[in-house]
Formats: sequence, structure tokens, C-alpha cells
Amino acid sequence: MAIPPPPGPEQPQGPYPPPHAQGPYPQLPYRTWGQGYSPYNRPAPVNGLAIAALVLGVLCFLPAVGLVLGIVALHQIKKRGERGTGLAVGGMVMSSLGLVLIVLGSLGGFWADFQEGFRDAAADGSGVTFSVGEGECFDAPDGSLEGYAYDVDRVPCTGRHDAEVFANFTMKQGSYPGEGRINDVADTKCYALQDRYAMDTWAVPDDVDVYYFTPTRQSWRAGDREITCMFGNMDEKRSLTGSLRNDATTLDADQLAYLEAARVLNTAMDTAPEEYVEDDLPGHRKWADRVSDALTEQAELLRGHTFEPGAVKPVAALVDDIEAARKEWAKAADARDADAFQRRYDKGAELIDPHRTVTARKALGLDTTPPEYLGDGGDGGGGGDGDDAEV
Repeated sequence: MAIPPPPGPEQPQGPYPPPHAQGPYPQLPYRTWGQGYSPYNRPAPVNGLAIAALVLGVLCFLPAVGLVLGIVALHQIKKRGERGTGLAVGGMVMSSLGLVLIVLGSLGGFWADFQEGFRDAAADGSGVTFSVGEGECFDAPDGSLEGYAYDVDRVPCTGRHDAEVFANFTMKQGSYPGEGRINDVADTKCYALQDRYAMDTWAVPDDVDVYYFTPTRQSWRAGDREITCMFGNMDEKRSLTGSLRNDATTLDADQLAYLEAARVLNTAMDTAPEEYVEDDLPGHRKWADRVSDALTEQAELLRGHTFEPGAVKPVAALVDDIEAARKEWAKAADARDADAFQRRYDKGAELIDPHRTVTARKALGLDTTPPEYLGDGGDGGGGGDGDDAEV
């Protein structure tokens, strides 16, 4: 038996539809908030193995582990409904590339070079090589001109500095020739180029030597082919003071003419055979012939220049010595045995002894103290390095 409702507002009962369905309008179902729509619903978590796979792949560290983690992560993501599919796939791809690099490295050392380059780039902060121009001076960050350099601090040459650049040159394109080959090229060419920047070698202090920057294997891959030649003090605790440059930009016409003529002879003297004359008479005779030709050219250059009045007589006296020396060197070139060569060599070397140039140098305003490596003159034996006759 049905019990009537109590008095009051009309209430729905029995099979009657709810209030929102009354009236002439058809009933419409409510929309429920599903996964991804509800503002109160939390998103699915990111799979941790997927993140680890990506990190290992990007760093190329333990690529095999990164690949395995990526595969396991994909399985877990599918099973648990987690996110991170893209991370897992990315890690797998990068780890696969890492495995390829390891295979290549086992064939040719590529992997070791790659890791070294990665460390060098990280230490450098940019991976970009730097360059210091001719005539610039700088301080090395640690005060040393040996080892690796990632950058330098450029400073004025008028003050104290660790090094002064005197030349830059570029090696030929091609595959990396190796550290030893690059150092050989740098050593040979830098020493040959120093007197173009410091034409008066007497003005270069005895404790100064030649140093150079060379490309590394990693910078070579980036296109670096430049070798930088510089002067630096052999004692790391001491610095250079003032510029060592003396060339056409700093010398007057008389000084330039004298030093250009002297370079002709010095170049020929530097071609002396390494063996003693007794072991290589033909080589020494050819060398003497080159020296004789150089002395002829030197005398012509000095006679062809009009010097200031104060330097005319000292230079003329020097030319007389040069012409007398030329005759002795020419006879040495025709010597039939080592003893005959030695006699002519001794006379010719004495006539171009560097100490005989001091008077002319003083008149020209050039340095008058012979470097220590020149010693007291000729070495009295032939087969030397030629430096003892530098003028």
C-alpha cells in the first residue's frame, strides 16, 4: 500500500522522472569527465628508465646499457600506461650511435680521439680555437709556454709579457699528419722566420728562445691549420720586457740595408754540412761555393746603398773584409783535400768574424754585443752550424 507524501512542495515520487527531465524537452544524458579531461586528474608518471636511457645516450657513456634501458623502458611504459616513449626511443638511438663509435674506435683509435675532443671542448667552454696575430704580446694563464693552451691574455708589448708573436703560417690541407710531424714543421719554419721579424739577431737576448702553438688532433678536425711562432724567455719565472721587433717598420734605411745584406751571408752559412770536412769534402766544397756567392752579393748590396756620412768608412772597411773573405771561400770550394779546405776555411772565417762588424754596427746604431752563441769567432774546423759567422 502506498503512503501519500506529506503536505508541502511537490516532490517527485515513484516512477516519475527527475525534475530536469520534466517538461516538453527530451532528456539528455550528462557528460562525464574522462581520463585527460578532468582538472583534478593527475597525469601518468614518466618512466625513470626512459630518462636514464636518454641521459646515457646523449653522453655516449655506456651505450650498451643505455640501449638495454631504452628497450626495458618501452616495455614498462606499455604495461603500466606511463609516459616517456620519446625519451626511451631517443636514448636508444643515441646509444646505438655510441656503439657504432666504439666499433670505429676499435679499428683506428677514433673513440679515444672523440673522448679527448669532448673533454677538450668541455675544458675550453666553447671548442673554438684562438689565434694571436704577428706583433701581439700575451701572458699565458699559467705563465708557461709549454703544454696545452685554451686561451691567452693579450697585453701591450711595451710592458712585461710572457711571449711575443713574430709569425703565423698555415699548414697544407689534408689528414692530420701527427703531432711529431707538425712539431718538426713548426720547429724548422719558426726558426727560419724569426730573423724576418727580429732582423738584428744581436738584439735578441740570449735567454730568449723560439716557441710555437700548433694544432691539436681535435682542432685540426675543426679546420685549424695555423702554427703561431713566438719569442719567450727560457726561464718561466722571467718575462719579456718591450718588443723584440726590428724590421722595416722600426729600422731606418741604413740599418735595414745593412741587415738585409747580412741576411744573405747568414742564410748561406746556415747550410753548412753536418759532417766534418774529412767525412764529406764534396759537401763542404759546395757549401764554400754558396758562401762565396753570398759574399759577392753582400758586398754588392752594401756598395749599392748610400749610407749616412758617419757610417760610410766603417761600412767600406767591412766591404773590404767581405771581398777578401770571398776569395778565400772560393779557393776552399776548389780544395782538393780536407787539409787544403781547412786552411782556406780558417782564413775566410776569420775575415767574416762577427767581432769585425762591431765598428760598422756602432756607426749604424745597431746592437754591438755579439750573442753568446757566436762565441769568439770561427770554430776552426768546418762542418759547424754556420752561426759562428753571423754578421
